[in-house]
Amino acid sequence: MRIILVTGLGGAGRTTVAAATALAEARTGRRVLLVSEEADPRLAGDGLSILRPDPAEDFRREFLALQARSGAALDLLGAAPFEDAELTELPGSRQFALLRALRDAAHGEHDLAVVDLPPLPEALALLALPEQLRRYLRRLLPPERQAARALRPMLAQLAGVPMPAQWLYETTARWETELAAAQAVADAPTTRVRLVLEPGPAAVRALRTARLGLALQGLALDAVVANRLLPADSEDPWLAGLTAQQHRHLAELRTAAGVVHELPHLGRDPRGAEDLALLAPVPPAAAPAPAPGPQVEDRREEDGVLVWHIALPGAVKEELALVRRGDELLLTVGPFRRHLPLPPALRRCTVTGAGLVEGDLRVRFTPDPGLWPRTP
Repeated sequence: MRIILVTGLGGAGRTTVAAATALAEARTGRRVLLVSEEADPRLAGDGLSILRPDPAEDFRREFLALQARSGAALDLLGAAPFEDAELTELPGSRQFALLRALRDAAHGEHDLAVVDLPPLPEALALLALPEQLRRYLRRLLPPERQAARALRPMLAQLAGVPMPAQWLYETTARWETELAAAQAVADAPTTRVRLVLEPGPAAVRALRTARLGLALQGLALDAVVANRLLPADSEDPWLAGLTAQQHRHLAELRTAAGVVHELPHLGRDPRGAEDLALLAPVPPAAAPAPAPGPQVEDRREEDGVLVWHIALPGAVKEELALVRRGDELLLTVGPFRRHLPLPPALRRCTVTGAGLVEGDLRVRFTPDPGLWPRTP
């Protein structure tokens, strides 16, 4: 199943482009699911289904389920349980509701799912969230500790502090399963990201940010869409001036992105399926392959080092930082940060240098004689 994740700058029309894309794909005979909080229910039909995430309902359902599973512990504490009617969702509820919708969309009987993501900065954070939370859960509640639950009473006496209850491990395991499912969808080779921009001063900067943030997560852009292009043949001097300025920014986008799909400004807000039919981006002839994950190049025969290649298109040296922490490499690129687990071979090495060459970060590792197998 293919998945297209649509994001862009706020106000650039990403929700409209997502709906137009889903409708156009459905009209070719495909079974399409549109995931969007703002989708018009009237678009459903003729192969197009709609899933509208409801953060408030999702939060209430998950909170009440957690409260029910923790009932015994809450009773011991004398806690007063909440009722459905008095719950209001907390910050972050929207992100978790969208991750669950993304997971559910991938398991449906559709040929394609088009997902209307939040604006670009929030979308990049959302796509990185499952991996980050799974890392926190593994560090705070290591799964292997659960195997010692028979010894928990004795360990509690020895340590003098209560040990984590079984319900906590069960809840953590359920979160781990859900987060892993959402991460698998984002990491799948059939998942693509489509970036919607309105040509202007911020468009090229947004494109660079998107490419860099997505590359760090191993994702690729499916297409760049320039939305709301003004007509180039207007005789009105004021409108002609705006058009000329917009087309200068469009030329910058073409230089930075290569192929840019152009959509016209309708002169009004899109109304219904017929207007959306005018705004469906033409899909690329050949979608780019996902950005490769970190690759290890074995160069021991030349100078005794291993080189780890990490694709970071658009990265600049001044915004780059590397820190080795145990079996992980903490990589910071501009506003983005990711912990990369080291391959087994590199865990027995020390970092001896790094260089950035045309968007390719090359980290050099030298084998540690005390840890590396000796050759006879």
